Amino acid sequence: MSKTYSRIISTGAYLPKKILTNKELEKIVDTSDEWIKQRTGIEARHIAKGEETTSFMASKAAIRALDNAKLSGYDIDAIILATTTADRTFPACAVTVQDNIGMEDKSFAFDVQAVCSGFIYALSIADNFIKAGQIKRALVIGVDSFSKILDWNDRTTCVLFGDGAAAVVVEATNDENSMILSTHLYSEGKYRNILHTDGGVSLNQQTGYVRMNGQEVFKHAVKRMSEAIDEALKANHLTADDISFLVPHQANKRIIDSIAKKLKLPHEKIILTLSKHGNTSAASIPLALHEAVSDGRIKRGDLLVMEAMGAGLTWGSALVRW
Repeated sequence: MSKTYSRIISTGAYLPKKILTNKELEKIVDTSDEWIKQRTGIEARHIAKGEETTSFMASKAAIRALDNAKLSGYDIDAIILATTTADRTFPACAVTVQDNIGMEDKSFAFDVQAVCSGFIYALSIADNFIKAGQIKRALVIGVDSFSKILDWNDRTTCVLFGDGAAAVVVEATNDENSMILSTHLYSEGKYRNILHTDGGVSLNQQTGYVRMNGQEVFKHAVKRMSEAIDEALKANHLTADDISFLVPHQANKRIIDSIAKKLKLPHEKIILTLSKHGNTSAASIPLALHEAVSDGRIKRGDLLVMEAMGAGLTWGSALVRW
């Protein structure tokens, strides 16, 4: 009897209409285009406005992923949605998406909160649901409206983040030539205060703003994401030479460059969307994946490594045979 695996069969994305460039940020906060580009690699980011709520963006990305797979909401057994910036404290954004795409009540939907690692966490959950035989097909969505929790007077954080959503359809397969090989998740709560918000429902009944110790985050990001990649390769008896593309969390170009250097990966094997999207948190990896699939760089049979680190600290990796 053949084993059941999961594979990603399509992608979809949504980016808000409003684009905020570094030049425009110079008018808002004490910063410069040159300073931002040199330290982060970011040139612009999308900012959600008006009707572009987190659930709105997620629904748009989900519908596009379904269209690309030639499926409808009726074909989906579960939605696993990664976000830190849900529309409301409750219910989950995922149930709004469930309604918007026409899923029936035979299915289920829920949110996952692991900040910038959220997509990797959500993908891992979907993979395990499918391998356990509990579902056959899932929508995995990464979406965030980080602009809503930024202090626009804090130049160390407000220049970094943007808004957006991306989704993938994951389905059961017996084909070992196109599958999620493995996922690897980690967290270390003692570092929760180096990247956090200063508000919360239980803490002070406020949403709060992002607060970050940039140097500490940088140090941990390079170390932990490199370790997560090494673990994924080791678990599958592969080496960095086998990697077709690295699809990293788009947080900072210096972090991505440091990881690529450790792996000895050439520039052409790195999928980068950071310059035009900024750090879109849980949407970061699937947005980059969607772009590279859409423009034809990523082809069936390619070996992809995805990795992320977020507040918590949380981090993880996924090894995927596209």
